[in-house]
Amino acid sequence: MVKKLIIIITLVLLAIMLMPLITEVKPFENLSSVSQKYVHAGSEELGSQNLVTSVIVTYRGLDTLGEVAVLFIATAGIGFFLRRKPEEERKKTKASSLVQTGTAFLLPIIFLFGVYIFLHGHLTPGGGFQGGVVIASGILLLMLANVDTKINTNILYWVESVSGAFYIIIGIFGLVLAGGFLDNRILPLGEFGKLLSAGAIPIIYSLIGLKVGAELVGILNNMQRSQ
Repeated sequence: MVKKLIIIITLVLLAIMLMPLITEVKPFENLSSVSQKYVHAGSEELGSQNLVTSVIVTYRGLDTLGEVAVLFIATAGIGFFLRRKPEEERKKTKASSLVQTGTAFLLPIIFLFGVYIFLHGHLTPGGGFQGGVVIASGILLLMLANVDTKINTNILYWVESVSGAFYIIIGIFGLVLAGGFLDNRILPLGEFGKLLSAGAIPIIYSLIGLKVGAELVGILNNMQRSQ
């Protein structure tokens, strides 16, 4: 009885705390000065058709770098805490022939779609994070189809390290050659709305996609080996 009463009181207090968010918060009728800068000058300055990309990759590129760093720390933590079991202790299971056949057919398409997403992030919704997740989902499907799948960790670490290093290098080039860290104007902006446009953004998104994909595959690999 006392436990239920405490739960009810907690819920009531929580509702009182959240009520102003419903009754008092009003939608913004005008954009802030920073938002106006992004909306009105983003496409012209950076040559990116996707304004979200302009904000994430360039104007707020340090935030994106922080997100990538957080994902790297999470990957390292999972690899540290998940210990690999001896091969004889791992449970062997076999997926159905339907899953195996479907994986063989879908895996190249999934990889191609992931690459498409981060190469076109400056034109359409998507980008490096989304494309990397799609690629990692393809590896997950492969693991489900064949539990004996072994990931070459050397290649995985190489891809993750090199893509991260070049990501930082491009950011430094932006400081030296353009207007700031990760400024995409170190390369010609090209023709607006075309694949080869928006300066260095397609390269930046490709590097983010490879790094995110490698880190997520690393997490999957550590989880698989710990079973």
